[in-house]
Amino acid sequence: HKNVGYFPPICFIFTAQCCFIDCQLYQFHYINENKTWTEAQQYCRENHTDLATVTNMKDMKRLINISAGDQSEAWIGLYNPTNGTRTQYWSLPGVEFSVNETNWNPGESNDCGKQENCGLLVNTSKWGYASCSIQRYFLCYNDKVILIKENKTWEDALYYCRDHHHDLVTITNMDDQRWIQEKVKNASTPFVWMGLRYTCTLDFWFWVSDEVVIYKNWAEGEPTDDCDMSGAMETRGEHKWRKKNDLEEFNFICSKT
Repeated sequence: HKNVGYFPPICFIFTAQCCFIDCQLYQFHYINENKTWTEAQQYCRENHTDLATVTNMKDMKRLINISAGDQSEAWIGLYNPTNGTRTQYWSLPGVEFSVNETNWNPGESNDCGKQENCGLLVNTSKWGYASCSIQRYFLCYNDKVILIKENKTWEDALYYCRDHHHDLVTITNMDDQRWIQEKVKNASTPFVWMGLRYTCTLDFWFWVSDEVVIYKNWAEGEPTDDCDMSGAMETRGEHKWRKKNDLEEFNFICSKT
């Protein structure tokens, strides 16, 4: 099976229809076609993963960077299904809205009684609401990882990912860690397997993608080096990494090509 090479943290690619920012685990796409919020959501789900979801401020900065060349407002995957006090949701199922990671235009987040229930990027830097029926450009994203909610040993999880997707996931920085944390919240096991493995022969930890282990998020006291151990992430709490016996069975995260 082919291994993954190194991807730069951010690179910009432009086409006639859109431009996108490519990160190791996800891509943002800016689509310069006018659509209603619902039409934009349908387009993103058919051609990518969904309308853009923002789980941290670095995502926010990337959205700003990608749309900075165009002053038009652009839909993102934020919506409020009520007509009263603002209750925000992301278009992508299973992703929680965090009030700590927002960038509202003044007065936008808690307006009551308005019919403007769909979120957009305003003037390339702030979030606002608008009527869902107006037409605007929009931001999609592609998710390059997937949570498999089947219980498998580490080796079986590795072969499953390589047969059906690409590989067990590699985490090389805090952005990757945060992205995976959102995924593992939906797991049905207390840990999920990652592509992190310990070799007794050479006495070091390595990623199956051939990445060097530079970024680390081990729990306190971890890891003590033992044979037949691989790396798993906690699905609750602080989502720290733990060494677990290869024969234990957990959900796992695959990377996609």
